[in-house]
Amino acid sequence: MTLKIDLIKDKILSDNYFLLRNMTYDLTRENGEVVRHKREVYDRGNGATVMLYNRDKKTVVLIRQFRVATWVNGNPDGMLIETCAGLLDDDAPDVCVRKEAIEETGFAVSEVRKVFELYMSPGGVTELIHFFVAEYSDAHRANAGGGIEDEEIEVLEMPFTEALEKVKTGEIRDGKTVILLQYLQTSGLMT
Repeated sequence: MTLKIDLIKDKILSDNYFLLRNMTYDLTRENGEVVRHKREVYDRGNGATVMLYNRDKKTVVLIRQFRVATWVNGNPDGMLIETCAGLLDDDAPDVCVRKEAIEETGFAVSEVRKVFELYMSPGGVTELIHFFVAEYSDAHRANAGGGIEDEEIEVLEMPFTEALEKVKTGEIRDGKTVILLQYLQTSGLMT
């Protein structure tokens, strides 16, 4: 099925940090009916994330990072447990996750494996996230991690089973992290 889309209006509401657009378009359905939609679309660029795992120790490396949107939505301290991630900017996705891993976790992983790419909030956000996994060892530790100067990041190395339990208890509720933990669980990589 191919839909016909006629753009009526595309107005930039904000170009502060990312691009917020107000769009009006006519969508012609398969039956010929035309429906007018008015939407705001947040264009923040595409990103990439990586789950660091150690098969021998049965551990994963996650981070706890301040996220203003979670704070605005009622998370008292705004801290979120998640996989390291970042915007691609001008980097290829695999380059991005290697860079983010060393900045945020302190682990310099060379081999990363892409497992899929997903839209996380397609109702209003353009971002496509590239998901990776990478096996790490203590020998990959290059620094203490913690992010760059404007980030508030704590590095967490924990047993894989503990991370899964934190999903059940609601301590981990970041979508990309839950998806990658479930991927590790079903892929056989941690058995």
